[in-house]
Amino acid sequence: MKKVFNLTAPNKKPERQADTVRYEIKKYIKRERRKSLPDDCSRWDFDCKIGKDQSHAQEITIDKISSMIDEFVSQGCESVYVEIISRGVRT
Repeated sequence: MKKVFNLTAPNKKPERQADTVRYEIKKYIKRERRKSLPDDCSRWDFDCKIGKDQSHAQEITIDKISSMIDEFVSQGCESVYVEIISRGVRT
């Protein structure tokens, strides 16, 4: 998933719009984890980037996405770029 999410909506407060973004990301991750793993892998892992736009995106762990979205909302950003790439991991 490589997507720019709007953090502002005419009929919603930014905090509620951030909840919508978090829900969509959570739904995507659940969908990816349901996919069958490649034969040589034992679990899914995710490479994540987040930023104001694609050129300013920084790598983070998947558990910090929610707090980073809250940080962008508190800064008053109108949109946020989120990139989540799934990959199989061998153990």
